[in-house]
Amino acid sequence: MAGNLRDRLKHIQFTKNQIDISNHSLENVELPGWSNAGYLTLKREFISPQKFSFPVNIPQAACIVMPGINDETRYEKIRFFDLETTGLSGGAGTLAFLAAFGALLPAGKGSAGKIYYNLRITQYLLLDYPGECDFIDMVLKEFVCGCTVVSYNGICFDSQILKNRCLMNRITAPKYSHADLLYPARRLWKKILPNCSQGTIEKIILGIEREGDIPGAMAPEIWFSFLRNRETEPLLGICNHNSMDIEGLASIFHLMTEISHDPVLTSKKISFDIENLAMFWYKITRRQNCLDNLREKGQELLHLAANNADARPSTVRALAIYLEHKMKNPVEALALVEKAMYKMHEDDPLLGDFEHRAKRLQSKANAICGKT
Repeated sequence: MAGNLRDRLKHIQFTKNQIDISNHSLENVELPGWSNAGYLTLKREFISPQKFSFPVNIPQAACIVMPGINDETRYEKIRFFDLETTGLSGGAGTLAFLAAFGALLPAGKGSAGKIYYNLRITQYLLLDYPGECDFIDMVLKEFVCGCTVVSYNGICFDSQILKNRCLMNRITAPKYSHADLLYPARRLWKKILPNCSQGTIEKIILGIEREGDIPGAMAPEIWFSFLRNRETEPLLGICNHNSMDIEGLASIFHLMTEISHDPVLTSKKISFDIENLAMFWYKITRRQNCLDNLREKGQELLHLAANNADARPSTVRALAIYLEHKMKNPVEALALVEKAMYKMHEDDPLLGDFEHRAKRLQSKANAICGKT
């Protein structure tokens, strides 16, 4: 038969023997709250009970805390994105059968110059293989022009699955800005959590307990079982898990926005690796042409991290360099270095650097004292 794969599937769906979904083997499947969105594709949309308050504009430091987000990003253009698939690898045989999107909707002014947002969740469910083209068509409509996609491990997994399925169906894959929160999450929590899975961060850092949640790893088995026996209860369970992923993703984004807005204040309320963020912030603002207020926030964070009783030598060294060369304050730098040397082990690889630095700083401090 002539035509590409997509045309052939459309022909099968709508013309061969006048197939209608009502006569398909799915005619007895009932999913409350879901409506028809295409051939063998269902949709549901609802407002999450969670509400978020954000600064009026995306913080300028968001580009440091969450690469892929910047101060030109608009909350209304953000799309939280998550897929459930038939496998945990990105091979050609793996397809997505469930997609969820979250959009932030303004819901009134809050206190201290913030705005409340509701989270609207939209989901698309593929009921069987022949409906994949319609399923993909509906999913792609969610990638509105100029949107910024926010995911968790989406760059390596979800986006690759979507691109593969578009390729297999000869559909043009969408182009969009992408912020994957897995990588900043590792920067913030890798050294203080057993792992950086989304569920671990939700539970330990955000205190979110998922009641009756089905593990995402069971998604392939549940969908294949649905194809065989048409049992909807487990399928609805994985749909609820998918929507919880979007709510959790939005919560992590909200926290990272708060860290971007005021990292020092947020560190007093939420646990995260201050030193790791401070060092990354310091390197970014030192190498790039950043605004003064970004440098000031980074310097404040670096001071807080380096003066911590358990500060790592590398963090102390960074602050000492800044004090000596940028602030021209060898006296404070010397005090910081000597305090750190007192706690260092003899086999510490930075000990020699600190000893050499202390001698140079002592010479500079003596010269200043001699002048005064």
